[in-house]
Amino acid sequence: MSKIDARRLAVILLVASTVALASCGGPSRETPQASAAPAATPPPATTEAPHWGYEGEHGPEHWGTLSPDFAVCGTGSSQSPIDIVAGEAGTLPALSVGYGPATLHIVHQEHAADEVNTGHSIQVNYPGADTLTVGDEQFPLVQYHFHSPSEHTVNGQHFPMEMHLVHKSAEGKLAVVGVLIAEGAANAAFDPVWQNLPTRKGQEAHLEHVTVDVDKLLPQVHTTYRYEGSLTTPPCSEGVKWFVMTTPIELSPEQIAQFRAILHGNNRPVQPLNARAVATDAVGDAK
Repeated sequence: MSKIDARRLAVILLVASTVALASCGGPSRETPQASAAPAATPPPATTEAPHWGYEGEHGPEHWGTLSPDFAVCGTGSSQSPIDIVAGEAGTLPALSVGYGPATLHIVHQEHAADEVNTGHSIQVNYPGADTLTVGDEQFPLVQYHFHSPSEHTVNGQHFPMEMHLVHKSAEGKLAVVGVLIAEGAANAAFDPVWQNLPTRKGQEAHLEHVTVDVDKLLPQVHTTYRYEGSLTTPPCSEGVKWFVMTTPIELSPEQIAQFRAILHGNNRPVQPLNARAVATDAVGDAK
């Protein structure tokens, strides 16, 4: 074969291989724009959580079937809230509570995947460094929020409202202080929050000029009921340390009505106690 014929054969083979490569979906130098076509880009995977609420087909009795991530809502054996009947006094790890003023960052929660924007709670995110200490464990305060009526009951009786102060340790463990709210005298300590309650679902306000002294939101007597429970909303994760204060605080009928005009019925029904025990203790102040 002559040198000219060899060169012609090499060119023919090169062209043939290029055409074959393009027909298999590989990159082609003749059509670089094809690899960048928008139609070839796969849609992003959805990560939205399923919608949940407090009534109907998305209500508490169905939470465990709405998503595999929520399964423990239906199968768990240490769920919250509970009906508190009696506490057994005993030797328990010392618990210290005490918070200071912090700027007001308040949110009307909504579910990210909720097309009708059903509100779940009014939540105040806490930017301070205050810590709940249980024995030698420390749980910084992350946020506090409200339910109406109360989620926990005492001897079968609900309170008009309940406040939950949620704490999280560096290891990711959760501890929640529950404060029962009865109808009574007006409570000025709640004015900074109540005067800025977000009425629109999803509304958020970071008010640098408004401060709330969380310590003044608590009852003066810091005695608690203690038990091991769970989150009271999906995914209902267990292993949560609960401290429900035995002494309620008071809000006026007008203050309760103001909250209920925005949210009411955002309480999970009480769950079986099963083999758990509820204990009481005397709590020392950390001031």
